[in-house]
Order: sequence, then C-alpha cells, then structure tokens
Amino acid sequence: MLVLFETSAGYALFSVSSKLAVSSEEISDISQTFTSLSSAQKLIKLKAFSAFENTTEALAAASSLVESKCPKDLKKFISKHISESSKEALAVADSKLGKAIQEKTGIACVFSQGVLELTRGIRSMLTDLVDGLTPQSLAPMSLGLSHSLSRYKLKFSPDKVDTMVIQAIGLLDDLDKELNTYAMRVREWYGWHFPEMGKIISDNIDYAKTVKRLGSRETAANVDLSAILEEEVERELKDAAVVSMGTEMSEQDFENIFALADQVISLAEYRSQLADYLKARMNALAPNLTVLVGELVGARLISHAGSLMSLAKYPASTLQILGAEKALFRALKTKRETPKYGLIYHASLVGQAAPKHKGKVSRVLAAKCSLGVRCDALGEGATVDAGVGIDSRAKVEARLRQLEGKGLATATAAPKGAIAPSPYAPPATTPRGYAPDGDVAMSNGEKKEKKEKKEKKEKKEKKEKEEKEEKKEKKEKRKKDDDDDDAPKKKKSKK
Repeated sequence: MLVLFETSAGYALFSVSSKLAVSSEEISDISQTFTSLSSAQKLIKLKAFSAFENTTEALAAASSLVESKCPKDLKKFISKHISESSKEALAVADSKLGKAIQEKTGIACVFSQGVLELTRGIRSMLTDLVDGLTPQSLAPMSLGLSHSLSRYKLKFSPDKVDTMVIQAIGLLDDLDKELNTYAMRVREWYGWHFPEMGKIISDNIDYAKTVKRLGSRETAANVDLSAILEEEVERELKDAAVVSMGTEMSEQDFENIFALADQVISLAEYRSQLADYLKARMNALAPNLTVLVGELVGARLISHAGSLMSLAKYPASTLQILGAEKALFRALKTKRETPKYGLIYHASLVGQAAPKHKGKVSRVLAAKCSLGVRCDALGEGATVDAGVGIDSRAKVEARLRQLEGKGLATATAAPKGAIAPSPYAPPATTPRGYAPDGDVAMSNGEKKEKKEKKEKKEKKEKKEKEEKEEKKEKKEKRKKDDDDDDAPKKKKSKK
C-alpha cells in the first residue's frame, strides 16, 4: 500500500509494509509503530518526493487540495510513480480528494480511521523520513504558505468591505438628527431677536448662513445677502427687518448664536462629503442594488441585514418587509393585514406609484433587488457590472406603467401610413339592423306561463317574509318571558 502525504514543501509518497493493517479500524498497532524512528523506518519508507518550485506553485496546489480537487501536478506525480495496472491502493487523508484522484487517474484510493492515524504519525516524523528536509527549512515554508493561503481564501478587496457602508449610513442618520436639533435651536434662539425671519427663510442651512452674515437686524439694509438668498427673498427679509418686533440682544448673545450657526454650517458640509463618500462606496460594493433603490435605501438595507452576504441570503419576501418587523409581528398577533413594505418604501420607484399600487410595485422591486444583491455579493472579481440592475429597473418601470394603464397604448397603434385613432375618441359602433326573428307576438300559452311564474315568485317571497316576521316575534316573546322570570329573583336578592 502507498500513502500520499501533502506538505508545504511538496508531495510525498510513502510505501507501507503489508505487516501494518492500515485499512483496519484498530489504530493501536499504528500508534505503536511511531513510538521510535527505527520502528517507523522498518514499516514505512519514502518512495518519491516532488518539491514545489516556488510559493505560487505551493499556493495553487494548497488551494486545490483545500477544495478537495486534484491539481495537474499531483496527477502527473501519481501517474509517474503508480501505474494503473498495479494492484497497489493509494491511502489518502481526504475521502473527497480520493474520489477526485480515482476519477482522474483510475487508481483505487483508500480512506479510513487507520489512514488518518498513519498520516498523523508521518507528520510527527516527517523531517526524519524525508531526506534533505529539516525543521529549519520546513517552518518558514509552512508559515509563508499559510499566510498566502489565508489571503487567497479571504479574497480581500477594500471596495468589497461592507462595514464601511454600515458605519457611514449610521453616521449619516446621526448627523441628520444632530443637524436638525442644532438648526431648530438656532431658529428658536435668533427668533427672539428677528422672529419674522423664520417664516421668510425655510431652509435650515440658509438660515444659519444668513444669521452668521447678517448679525443684528438693524444692519440688514447694508448687508449683501445675494450669495445666500434669492433677490426676492432678500428684499422681503430687509423689509421685514425694518418693522421687526423682536427684542434686543447683547454682543455676548450674538457670539454664542454665531458659534452655534458655525456648528450647523460645518456639520452640513461634512454631511455632504459623507453622502458623496457613501455614494461612491455603494457604487463599488453593490452597483445593482444602488441602481434599483438608490445608495441611501440600499445602505440601510445592508445595515439592517448586518452585511451584504446576509442580505443576499434573504428571500424577496423578507427583503420587502425588512425594517417593518414590529408592524409584522403586531399584525400576526392581532390577526390583521401584514405590512406590504418596510425600508424599500423610501425607494424612488415605490414613491412614483399611486397609493393603491405601492404594494404591488414594492413586491416586484423586492424580487429584482434580491437578484441584484446576489449578483453583487457573489459576483467574481473586484468590480461587478450593474447590467442586471439596469435591466431589472427597466422591468419594474414597465410594470409601473402597466399598472397605471400606460402600457396599453401600443394596442391601438395604427398600421403604416394610416392615421392613428385618438385615445379620447368614442368607440366605433355599427348600426343595428332589423331582426325579423325578434318581431314576433307572444302566444296565449306563453303569456299564461309567464304570468304563473311571476305569481309563484311573489307567493314565495311573501311566504319567506311572513316566516321571518314570525321568527322575530317568537324571539322577542321568549326574551320578554325570560325577563319576567328574572324579575322576582332580583327582588328577593335585594331583600
């Protein structure tokens, strides 16, 4: 029997004596063989050794062996030293690798608990069994190969790290909350001095910039605000400053308000930079998802799922209601209608649909998003093409037009050279001709039969009505009798 042993230095092929029962499940005899080097060398001898030329070759071989595949160099090595006509079996430590070797070379492979114990013993005495291989040379080879294999297995790419997207969308939401709080505080604080300005300027960032530039309302006539506001708004603001009913403020009050306005402006600028960063990251990480729902909704879906891979494992039905878990379980508990959408509701395609069509559009969009996310997560290479997302978006838009009734316009297309009919024109109707078969007087028998049917129907309806009234009267009478019986009992209980 021969034993295949893979090392970081190369492939080794050992011949095992027939005295050692490797195929048996009893491993006590095998473990006793490796108690000393002399006893091991009597039963195990090196038949052949093929060393790797460089780290690249070692990495290619190791990556194939990890996936239980037979690389080309291993196939050549085995075919060179073992002929198909020989009856010797090859012992391997991996059953799946043994099947792959048997399919490619036709050599019978053996796998058992005894083989695992044998390879464990060979590993402990490898440097003594293989000539020219020392522990000092083997250690750096193993370390270098393990690092290379780890990098290969990870397939690390900075553009594919979804942690950055999760952190960015979380920070973006926090910034929106803080920005809104600070902006409201600026409005409330400066509103004591110039209350009319809050109604004139609706944008929070423009309000903070105007406060910083304007200062006191008394200097409004001499300050140029054209870089911040439109001409009409600026004129209205200056007119309102003349007749303002706000209170006076000290220089120290203005300094604190200006400091807060600076915070609002700086936070707004940083938020804009962060939004651009998130857009670039999403286009690199999940281009198909970004095309379908946008970078903000896509990032929130990834953040809610935990990672891009976790989101790719979700079915379309789960992705559709992702973010509406509380509403879902509340509906299941109270036996009401379940929600039709979650975070996907904020996508532009769902927003374009009419209220009665939002559920259908969100279902179609969720199905396409599920396909797009799987392409993004499982696509090979550092960059993924957004073709699937573009095609899917076109299909969702077509479905949206169909729901709105716009997709039926092609049915009324006119032939070539003819005038197209107007969609608002009434339908063409052909005048009805004279039907002689219909102009026949009814016979007396038919008239009598029709009259009898009518009378029977009226009698039946009258009978049903009487039965209903009778049932109603009996019910009321029974209820009245019950109340009369209960009256004396209530009087006795009061006494």
